[in-house]
Amino acid sequence: MGRLTTHVLDTSLGKPASGLKIEVWGKDLLKTIITNQDGRADQPLLEAEAFVVGHYELRFFAGDYLRGLGLGLAEPLFLDVIPIRFGISNAGQHYHVPLLLSPFGYSTYRGS
Repeated sequence: MGRLTTHVLDTSLGKPASGLKIEVWGKDLLKTIITNQDGRADQPLLEAEAFVVGHYELRFFAGDYLRGLGLGLAEPLFLDVIPIRFGISNAGQHYHVPLLLSPFGYSTYRGS
């Protein structure tokens, strides 16, 4: 069974980014979650009949997370909402979209 998962790591602190809001979008807003202590969602973002072939976007609310750390970063922050757009071509596979985050940059990839 296919599913969509994510994991957010704060590379500036060397730990998971807990308490970070993520929105899951297809054509419309599908779900909003807050990352747990491990920087993950407690359940897959999408699975079963909700996980279909198509285009998706994850919106990571990095600005809110970074402000909450109390690091005294200058406003406006360099990063605020990070959109990652991607396609699902096989709804029977596992798609893992992690985010490696710092106040001044990020990276992502299709993980396993």
